[in-house]
Amino acid sequence: MTPDDRVQAALHEHQRQLHEYVEEVDYAAHIGAPLPPLTPAAARLLGFNGTAPVSLSDAPGPTLIRLSDVKPERVSWQWRGRLPAGKLVVVDGDPAVGKSTLSTDFAARTTTGTPWPDGAECPAGDVVILSAEDGLADTIRPRVDAAGGDPTRVHALTEIRYNDGDGTPRTRPVTLADVAQIEAAVVKVGARLLIVDVLMAYLPGRVDSHRDQDIRTVLAELSALAERTGVCILLLRHLNKATGGNPLYRGGGSIGIVGAARAAMLAAVDPDDETRRVLAVTKSNLAAMPPALAYRLVDSPEHGCARVEWHGTTDHQAADLLGRHDDDDDRTERDEAVEWLTGYLEAHDWQVNAGEATRAASAQGITKTTLHNARRRAGIVSIKDGLRGGWVWRDPGRFTEGSEDSSSQDREPSEPSPEPSGSDDLAVAIAADVLGAVVIPATP
Repeated sequence: MTPDDRVQAALHEHQRQLHEYVEEVDYAAHIGAPLPPLTPAAARLLGFNGTAPVSLSDAPGPTLIRLSDVKPERVSWQWRGRLPAGKLVVVDGDPAVGKSTLSTDFAARTTTGTPWPDGAECPAGDVVILSAEDGLADTIRPRVDAAGGDPTRVHALTEIRYNDGDGTPRTRPVTLADVAQIEAAVVKVGARLLIVDVLMAYLPGRVDSHRDQDIRTVLAELSALAERTGVCILLLRHLNKATGGNPLYRGGGSIGIVGAARAAMLAAVDPDDETRRVLAVTKSNLAAMPPALAYRLVDSPEHGCARVEWHGTTDHQAADLLGRHDDDDDRTERDEAVEWLTGYLEAHDWQVNAGEATRAASAQGITKTTLHNARRRAGIVSIKDGLRGGWVWRDPGRFTEGSEDSSSQDREPSEPSPEPSGSDDLAVAIAADVLGAVVIPATP
């Protein structure tokens, strides 16, 4: 037998032993018996050195979990439909809507087991708060008191203690990279709710909040913490500077933030009543979407702060909260610009030099973007007055060829007057194709 033959024979023998071992494992799993340890041959084939038997769970390679071996569990809730236990939840909103006051109301109810505003049961437990924006003595404690909470069950995680190289005690700020320390705090007090106010303030310095991969790496660790401990982790975010649009895309940072959350809510001004706020669910992976709730921020003179006053359900939905409110503002500004532009065109026989109109609008405090939106809204077309003429704006329903051509009058003295030539028609066609605009040949 050649050396190659011996190698092949040994390989076949190892494969046979591995096959036998796999059959033993499958049978043990089928009858619910303990899994047998890896044999030396199987271990070597799976990449282990040495001859000592090892556990199957230590073998390198993919981990497969057969669903028939998984015991079904029901989702646990801190607030049914809104705050799932052991999961990440995001609350988005502008500063003026009282996100921090809302989260304090959540915390106060959790510490006392007070039912939620919709009557749902609230399991009692402790709360851990990471707050980067509010003082403990002058803001957080008064808010907890005003909301009727038990301050002995609210714990602020303010810093991480450590010893430097020579053993000197030091402290440093908390970040979401401190998963082990945060988990230790949650376990120590048996917290049911962990509030991070605000998320961006607690991201590690190396993390770019707009990079999906960075965010998902951090939040995957946080999700695992929530899963292990059963704590509901509430992440507060400010809205970005966009207007309108899908509420899921309005929170600051990467879309991966709301992607990692199992539920998300939006706190916004009620479009029908600026003194009232609305809390609407924007994402719910674990339950049907519950109705939005209305609330007001009312003064609590005894505590020197605001508290939440709930006003029941409302028909408002998250999808129209931001859009309707913002569109009302945009429509007013745009309508004023439409009125001004129409008057300006009328004074110039319904055709004006675009540059002159833009400068005149700017003098009236109308931005270029608003002016162009108003032009499109009013049906004013933008055309090129010949190949060497300027851009003009014209009301096609009112301008007539017999009108005084204000675009010619408004042309700068340094601009040469267009001169027709035999090749004008071809040049006009080419320009129209390249510019994607309506080009009107100059009249001799």
